[in-house]
Amino acid sequence: MQNGKDVAEPPGRRSGAPVRQRVRAQIVQQIAEGLLPAGAALPSVRELAEAAGVAPMTVTRVYAELKEAGLVEARAGSGTFVADSPLSRPGPRAAAAALRAEVDALVNRALSAGLRPEDVLALLTSRALERLSERKRPSIVMVGLFAAATESYAARVAAQVADAATVAPLVLGPDPVADAAMLGAADLVVTFPTIQTRVAALVPGARIVPIRFIPAESTRMALAVIDPLARVAVVSRFADFLPVLELGVRRFAPHVSGVTAMDMEAPGLAHAVREADVVVLSTGAEAAGDLARPGAARIEYRHIPDPGDIERLVLPWLRGEAEAEERRKEAS
Repeated sequence: MQNGKDVAEPPGRRSGAPVRQRVRAQIVQQIAEGLLPAGAALPSVRELAEAAGVAPMTVTRVYAELKEAGLVEARAGSGTFVADSPLSRPGPRAAAAALRAEVDALVNRALSAGLRPEDVLALLTSRALERLSERKRPSIVMVGLFAAATESYAARVAAQVADAATVAPLVLGPDPVADAAMLGAADLVVTFPTIQTRVAALVPGARIVPIRFIPAESTRMALAVIDPLARVAVVSRFADFLPVLELGVRRFAPHVSGVTAMDMEAPGLAHAVREADVVVLSTGAEAAGDLARPGAARIEYRHIPDPGDIERLVLPWLRGEAEAEERRKEAS
């Protein structure tokens, strides 16, 4: 993995899955198997892009998603490293390796008995679905507005609730019927307070929990080291999110006084961004960065679900669901 060769041909190369997902899956698999233990250095963006035959931007997005999921960490001036996470610890690693060995042995026996590969896949899938249906976990849908960000939010929530529930991301799109169907099938819906009303209109009566979001560690660190004399332009994709964005910048960069905040539709946006020494961009406002003058610093303002709200609002509900399920089993 040190030179990126191990992700040059990730699993499922002919599956039709997006290459970004395949590269990410390969890294996650190697962390789970202990091939990439906590503290291991990952290849640079350029090295991995060349080895895997993908664009550097693809690798950049993979690393950003893994970082937001808590699986890797960036060290200034050193590169990207595997983080200490539940997935990288010996217990889960040993369990994953043992399970993979058992599955490999089962597949080999099935092929030796004359079953076709597609028959083996069908058999494994049917048995897995049957077993999982016997142990139904509550389902949580994490609702957001942007795909990559919402996936990272869902991953964060999933890591905190562990195996107490399944967590799936949903990006509100142009098809409200499809959105409503997914929301209606969920046991719990988690979302931003700013879009709670919109979500509730799709599924009246659904259990919706609005939670707070806090700046990701990388964002907090970047804001903390801004030059006190710098002129800072803060740009939000949506006007209703601007107060939250500006408050976060002022909270984590209190030493900076020259802060101008605006949304993408604000008059004078181009001039403010061109005059700025630092441009802070929310998700969806990346295009505004193209207006910045050469040499200006760019900070991507990234959020994570507030762990305190997950602990205070989501986990108690899950514990209540588990207790109710036990009572149902005892009564049946």
